[in-house]
Amino acid sequence: MENRTVLFGGNPLALAGNSIKVGDKAPEFTVIDNGLKPVKLSDLKGKVKLISIFPSIDTSVCSMQNHKFNNEAASYGDKVAFLAISIDLPFALKRFCGAEGINNLQTLSDHRDADFGNKYGFLIKDLRLLARGVVIIDKDDV
Repeated sequence: MENRTVLFGGNPLALAGNSIKVGDKAPEFTVIDNGLKPVKLSDLKGKVKLISIFPSIDTSVCSMQNHKFNNEAASYGDKVAFLAISIDLPFALKRFCGAEGINNLQTLSDHRDADFGNKYGFLIKDLRLLARGVVIIDKDDV
């Protein structure tokens, strides 16, 4: 396994899992929606997926990130599935979306198993948060 780090508050922290690379087959993952139901990558088969990954909805940068992608998602309609994934509890994500009018992207929680974070290499081990990033998966799951 490769040794990878990310800066968090100016300090280097280790990332768990392996990083994905352009051209890789997208690993199946399971996260939880705001209604506590499991959502899998395979549930979106045949669609382009844009995944916005962020540490916590309760920070200003993560809030701006979600607003930006929510606005972008509006212009794509149902052609692209816009997902926003963090380890925040589904209740916090639902509260934020309701209060902020986020309705063009699907917020999802990786809190239960950190399945996405581990399989895609975004899990900050020591903090059990996800590193910020964006992953685009084509309709063939590459």
